Amino acid sequence: MTMSTEAKFWDNIADKYAASPVKDVSAFERKQAITREHLRSDAKVLEIGCGTGSLALALSGFAGHIHALDFSSEMVRIASQKQQAQGVSNVTFQQGTLDGAAPFASSTFDCALAFSILHLVANRQHVLRNVWELLKPGGSLISSNVCLSDSWIPYRPLIRVAHWLGQAPVVHSYDRETIMRELREAGFTQVQEHDVGAEKIVAFIVAKKPG
Repeated sequence: MTMSTEAKFWDNIADKYAASPVKDVSAFERKQAITREHLRSDAKVLEIGCGTGSLALALSGFAGHIHALDFSSEMVRIASQKQQAQGVSNVTFQQGTLDGAAPFASSTFDCALAFSILHLVANRQHVLRNVWELLKPGGSLISSNVCLSDSWIPYRPLIRVAHWLGQAPVVHSYDRETIMRELREAGFTQVQEHDVGAEKIVAFIVAKKPG
């Protein structure tokens, strides 16, 4: 799939995605709790791959402003509708990615969020460098990674077939050692995985940009 085709895939499933319940509620709540520890009332936060906005809206009361990006226009539309319904004013939903040039100035954000998105990114190294550049010194990148290579289940051929049938996006396989190494290579320090009680293939990692 090209990027436009990928976006169309997510556009087509946006309503179904929005209606789907969180699979592991306790793990998601634990991720939010850890994330809140890295926020403050005046924090400027960037979320990449925001989907239909559930995370940004849940964290909106703990930050100054959250700028949430997704490359699916339908995901952004639904997120904006949810925002209006909830009366949240300090979140901006915008269609966009960090695959090319970063759409913000350097050292803009105190915290960046990348939940269940990096395995969908073709060039993780480029995106991680962009995030590092956008963070202020001392800022945090909090990511929830789907590490398919850490599982004995043959996900890759299964997903490849589903993708061929138009039922799945392009998914890139990596293990937790790889993503932790890539974070360090991008300039992050204090790269630490946190146990959130999720399944083995999920690596929830907090990394810091040196102050």
